[in-house]
This record gives sequence, structure tokens and C-alpha cells, in this order.
Amino acid sequence: MISNFVSELKWRGMVHDVMPGTEEHLLTGIQSAYVGIDPTANSLHIGHLVSVMMLRHFQLAGHKPYALIGGATGMIGDPSGKSTERNLLDETTLRLNQEAIKEQLSRFLDFDNQAENSAVLVNNYDWMKEFTFLDFIRDVGKHITVNYM
Repeated sequence: MISNFVSELKWRGMVHDVMPGTEEHLLTGIQSAYVGIDPTANSLHIGHLVSVMMLRHFQLAGHKPYALIGGATGMIGDPSGKSTERNLLDETTLRLNQEAIKEQLSRFLDFDNQAENSAVLVNNYDWMKEFTFLDFIRDVGKHITVNYM
């Protein structure tokens, strides 16, 4: 049974407004949602609290949560304009951080149940690791003019 996720978040003061039709759509059956998490540290921090709690309530409402670890994006620098670039980590360190984060997330999300809405942890490195620069230029770059670049 699907409970009303939007009403729950509104009652908790976690959301003020949603796109029209969202509440009704979520009541039609199991839906999926994800939260992206940067694995450049081996721990969640206060900045993750709201999004992780929303995933928790999403799962409690009968829906399927995904925690997306940004292992591929975590292997590159941060172009945010900060004065220092984030540390570039190797795959082994990123995997250790991923496992530590999953252990922390498991206090809020149920990854182990046999239900249709069991939480899933995915890592974008798993599907990006074989994607090469040449693949990118061939598949994406062909749509961008040299003058634009």
C-alpha cells in the first residue's frame, strides 16, 4: 500500500510546494527517486540530512529509493570555483568510502528486505569506467561546434 508521501513531507515542514500532479502520480503505485552522494569522504555530513530523510520517507510511503554514489564524478576535480580543488581519489579509496556511506545509509534505508521497494545503492563509476574520451567526443562532441567549444 502506498501512503501519501507529499502529505507526509508537508506535515513535517520538509516541502512547501510541488509540481502539479506529483502527489497524484505518487499515489498511483511504486515510483523511484534518487539522491546523489559524493564519495570523496567516508562519511555522510549534515548537508545530506534532508535528502536522506526524504528518501527514508519515500521508502516508508512504499516507494523505491536509490542512493547514487558519484564514484566517477568523485574521481575528477571540482570546478565550482573554490580556492582549492578537491582531493583526487583512487578507485580503492572511493569503494571504501562507498561502503562506509552505505553502512551509514542503512540506518535510514532498508537495503536488505525482499520487498519491491528495497533501497538500492548504485555507483556511476560502474557504468562510466568503460566510457572513454574518444567515446565521448564521438557520441556527444559531434553535436557541439568547434566555435562553441
